[in-house]
Amino acid sequence: MSAPRRHSDLALYRRLLLEARPFWRHIAGLFALSLLSAPLMLLNPLPLKIAVDSVLGSHALPPWFTWLVPTNAPRSDWKVMALVAGMVIAIALTKQLLDLFFAILRSYTGEKLVLSFRAKLFRHSQSLSLSYHDTAGTSDSTYRIQYDAPAIQWITMDSFIPLVSSALTLVAMLIVMLRIDWTLALVALTAAPVLFIVSNIYSRRLKVRWREAKDLESSTLSVVQEVLSSVRVVKSFAQEDREQERYVEHARKNLREQIKLAVTGGSFGLIVGLAMAVGTATVLYLGARHVQSGQITLGSLILVMSYLALLYAPLQTVSKSAASLQGSLVSAARAFELLDAAPDVIEKPNAHSLVRARGDIAFENVSFAYNAERKALQEITFDVPAGSRVGVAGTTGAGKSTLVSLLLRLYDPTGGRILLDGVDVRDFKVRDLRNQFAIVLQEPVLFSCSIAENIAYAKPEATETEIITAAQAANAHDFISRLPQGYKTEVGERGVQLSGGERQRISLARAFLKDAAILILDEPTSSVDVKTEAAILEAMERLMSGRTAFMIAHRLSTLDSCDVRMQLEHGRLVSLTRASSATASQSLASTPA
Repeated sequence: MSAPRRHSDLALYRRLLLEARPFWRHIAGLFALSLLSAPLMLLNPLPLKIAVDSVLGSHALPPWFTWLVPTNAPRSDWKVMALVAGMVIAIALTKQLLDLFFAILRSYTGEKLVLSFRAKLFRHSQSLSLSYHDTAGTSDSTYRIQYDAPAIQWITMDSFIPLVSSALTLVAMLIVMLRIDWTLALVALTAAPVLFIVSNIYSRRLKVRWREAKDLESSTLSVVQEVLSSVRVVKSFAQEDREQERYVEHARKNLREQIKLAVTGGSFGLIVGLAMAVGTATVLYLGARHVQSGQITLGSLILVMSYLALLYAPLQTVSKSAASLQGSLVSAARAFELLDAAPDVIEKPNAHSLVRARGDIAFENVSFAYNAERKALQEITFDVPAGSRVGVAGTTGAGKSTLVSLLLRLYDPTGGRILLDGVDVRDFKVRDLRNQFAIVLQEPVLFSCSIAENIAYAKPEATETEIITAAQAANAHDFISRLPQGYKTEVGERGVQLSGGERQRISLARAFLKDAAILILDEPTSSVDVKTEAAILEAMERLMSGRTAFMIAHRLSTLDSCDVRMQLEHGRLVSLTRASSATASQSLASTPA
């Protein structure tokens, strides 16, 4: 697996906006509601200025306010105060209604956006080759899909929109402050360059911290997933305390990283708060001097100080959310790294469709290596006609499972080619190719749903009659019928509610239902009792009839019924026997390479 490509912040923002493009109408609505909040923020301090200057003081009412007072009515302070109080209520009510609509639309848009992004990541992760998942681990992909993907909402909804809205509000407030007292406005702005420089410095530090924290959280999750999925083994060896220590050790590392993040973010907030406090104190001092000299009224100073608080509020918010924003950017980068991972098995643009294969299989000098140090298969050559039973024997690690994985294009050969009906398997559409195979594994894989749903996994549109017929062919119908809920019985996670033999017969029923042209049997009777084995073998005989079948075993003696028997050792084909051959065996190598 290649090293992940690092993204600049600008590249991340661009990609996030492209992902959010299908929801541009919703985002535009959020922008509109956000922009409507700006005038309300500007209006918010005005009632206080009117009360101080025109009710408590002797200044005339603002021209724009006089239209609320009837021209033929005498001025009354209590009437003015009533109108001022009404303004306060009207502004607050309008602001709350806008916030309500914004919250509803934000929640709907954000959840839809995250769902779309998660679905895209999940689909892509399924398309990645086994080599990727073997290297990265499933918990890493799980973390990126479930916990990193919401960064698209955090950045787009909670950062980008408020940032633009705050910028526009900032400009509007500056204009108003400049009209009141331009010197105070310029003094207030002196904090901005300081905050910009400090923000750039701390952003780089926070990004490094967040990258380390996310990697540690992912590794901690992998411990939990690994232990809980193997809880029977852990309990059997009484290793609960050891696994607890392993989990706590990972969690402690993550805790230390989170504390470092808090210290870094807190020190940034301290500098920002100090800069704004100095700016506020300076404006207050100069503003008081201007009131004393008669340059501005007391109400105007209160208005300036109110706007100053609103001016600094976005900067304060940025300082408080700087750590989480960098964390969101790191999460977005991790999600895109998963999305950028290229599968090793790639379908050709002009790939052929395949409805049903005959089942002729040929390997021509096929080699495969998981990596430079691990060669799994070396120059394998053989061919079998359609309808043959092929026995594949060999010790653990000989390459048996790798051989059938190449048939399915779970991996592609690093050398040579594999032919199906005379055509290179890489020339077929991947889905069509894999639909030609039915697999029964040594350890059957069942999903946490009902027995009927597990059987129908091979054919989701199957009718109840088809499911029952497949179960009968697999000698599974009788034990299923005896269960209290029959075919609706939930099997539990990985089928733990059923015995090994019962799980295997359900797996066989799934293969019967698929009715594929080629069958792969990976030691399906190695872990069952004699009675169950007899039932499974009988079902397997029916299943193999008229199909090309590959049977995997450790010993050749267990494959006597096969038309073709081959022995693998250390990734090499050391012997091949055909039932119709005049000689009993063709020795291809006396010793493994």
